Amino acid sequence: MLVVYDDLYTEHLRGTAHPESPDRVEAVARHLDACGLFEQRTAARDASDAELRLIHPQSYLDRVHRDVDQAQSISCLSTGDTAIDSSSLAVAKRAAGGALAAMEEAVTGECAAFALIRPPGHHAEPARGMGFCIFNNAALAAHLFAQETGGRVLVVDFDYHHPNGTQAVCTGTVSLVSTHAYPAYPGTGGADENVLRERGAIVNVPLPAHAYGTEPFLATWQQLLPAVAAQIKPDLVVVSAGYDFAAGDPVGDLGVDGPAAAAALSTLIAEVAQTYARGRVVYCLEGGYDVPTLARCVEATIRAADETRAAPERYEERAIPPRQRAIVEEVTAWAS
Repeated sequence: MLVVYDDLYTEHLRGTAHPESPDRVEAVARHLDACGLFEQRTAARDASDAELRLIHPQSYLDRVHRDVDQAQSISCLSTGDTAIDSSSLAVAKRAAGGALAAMEEAVTGECAAFALIRPPGHHAEPARGMGFCIFNNAALAAHLFAQETGGRVLVVDFDYHHPNGTQAVCTGTVSLVSTHAYPAYPGTGGADENVLRERGAIVNVPLPAHAYGTEPFLATWQQLLPAVAAQIKPDLVVVSAGYDFAAGDPVGDLGVDGPAAAAALSTLIAEVAQTYARGRVVYCLEGGYDVPTLARCVEATIRAADETRAAPERYEERAIPPRQRAIVEEVTAWAS
């Protein structure tokens, strides 16, 4: 799998004790290199203001400029709980551009690409950065593809936290399917927010905040994703790849075996992409704050996408707890 990476990503919040640290991408890059998985690599680029305006209004871009210009040491974005420093605007533009570069490579090569980027993006709403996020990288890649091609995009988000920012811009050709702890931060993503329609669908499956487990987690996705994809028939799959669902994560933790789940999800996503999207998948790094586990999860994602291997174990619907099973059954009925 092609990896998009840039050393600039290590500048944002360098030297600060913060969960969203430069080590998240720096250590993953070293790990991938040691595993021989960093050879297919391409540079990121900056997202232009015109591209960012596909998601974010100019007034918000101006605010980010002002906030970063005024940042002394470590400050906070004036819209919410996102730490910034003097490098943050440059790094955030390069992160958004990294997602776009990965999308362009995936579309051109009809393949999968992984944007190893930070800061993450899926909490960034059009006019509000929050939850460690400044610009919504995954949503931007989805909307640029939709604008340029008229094709449909399915955003797949398996992060521990609900992608409130991505959900806010799911209209027309961009749809979302997400599992997430609920009512954990940011407090959104209940099943009552679901919009089951052929275009611009929003599918949330809220999970208990802790100890969901590997088997029910994978059973949920194995039932859910093929059903949603069959209805949406995406021309591109964009993955908000947050690995803070993994057991032991200090910010998340659903009691899930992170590397095993990452591999199984990668295989499942590849199957969906091959069926509907000519193999085109864009992974954008979101959460994952236990760095050694994060590195192993990204490795597992790439290996599962790259290698011919036996299919992962399939779990039956009865492995899903009743509350989540009811939502999955409703979605499956809609999609049939």
